[in-house]
Amino acid sequence: MRTVTVVGASLSGLYAARELRAQGFDGRLVIIGDEPHNPYDRPPLSKDFLTGRADEAQLALTDPEETGDLAAEWLLGTRARGLDARGRTVLLDDGRTVPTDGVVIATGASARRLPGEALTGVHTLRTLDDARTLREELTRGHREVVVIGGGFIGAETASSCASLGHTVTVVEAAPLPLVPPLGAEMAAVCATLHRRGGAELITGVGVADLRGTTAVTGVELSDGRILPADLVIVGIGATPNTAWLDGSTLALHDGVLCDDGCVAALPQVVAVGDVARVGGSRMEHWTSATEQPRVAVANLLAGRTAETVRSVPYFWSDQYGVRIQFAGRRRDGDTVRITEGGLDDGAPAEGGFLALYERAGLTTAVLSVDRPRPFMRARRELAREEGRVASGTV
Repeated sequence: MRTVTVVGASLSGLYAARELRAQGFDGRLVIIGDEPHNPYDRPPLSKDFLTGRADEAQLALTDPEETGDLAAEWLLGTRARGLDARGRTVLLDDGRTVPTDGVVIATGASARRLPGEALTGVHTLRTLDDARTLREELTRGHREVVVIGGGFIGAETASSCASLGHTVTVVEAAPLPLVPPLGAEMAAVCATLHRRGGAELITGVGVADLRGTTAVTGVELSDGRILPADLVIVGIGATPNTAWLDGSTLALHDGVLCDDGCVAALPQVVAVGDVARVGGSRMEHWTSATEQPRVAVANLLAGRTAETVRSVPYFWSDQYGVRIQFAGRRRDGDTVRITEGGLDDGAPAEGGFLALYERAGLTTAVLSVDRPRPFMRARRELAREEGRVASGTV
């Protein structure tokens, strides 16, 4: 394999490039990124960067010394528009082509947007450019902010806006936010953080329309209520960036379909990060984006699936001054047991808590609010337990 092209220059793409060099690939390495920026860390965008506690230099994932060591050709600000997998060529938006022997797809995901014409004051938050624009708006005096979507991005952004003194309302169409990852019982506990942090949470109602002609002035809810707004932040999930692969021979369905080793339908193509549907699951987590590239690159260089990804899903969220951490594979019907700390009137008590999700005598997942050390111990034990189950010793 003389040339490998990494399509995507964010977290998982950078980790794939590192793995290629670390695993001995000394051929031509091309990295294509549609954004003009060097790789940067996205999680702080909705938190410390938005509130001004972090600047752009602190987002950098690499430095000139490492960039030099990678000895890669960086094609930043360049969008891939097609993959001729059998011809082994990546097609670029500017008409150029990149002949290649292997491809790592790391194109991530894009923020979902509301239908209709774009109004001034309506934002999504996914990229550095998104965050720059939103941060500037938040410094122009008090704002009536409506956040549409109570997931992690919505909650973190609402928290940041509230901490800056803005009036914040979060609108969530489901009866509770965060039920899919946390389950109803713990989602109800975490939902109290909005109220405690000074934001209003409206649930069980959708958005019918946005009010305004050129600039947004309000949000019309499906029950007829109208929320005044001069800033709307849409946090309703993300869509994997696979449009450029339409017409290729790769299997696509909510991401690039891969086996358990991140290998796509063709052995010289692997996918990692938010765009990869690995073994039937697509995860938009920082940890997945950093763990998958090692296995994917090993399989790419081997020309077959020699290794599989075996990690316990993990994510965290910082909002309203607390840290939420979750690891495992929760399923509906699991019993939840708080083993440390507790609740105070349905909200996390001072000092937080640690909760275990259990099924048939086994721990399936662990949730922590401000209990990082006990959580890490429980996470390690969860990984050991999963390993014993996988090996058939439990």
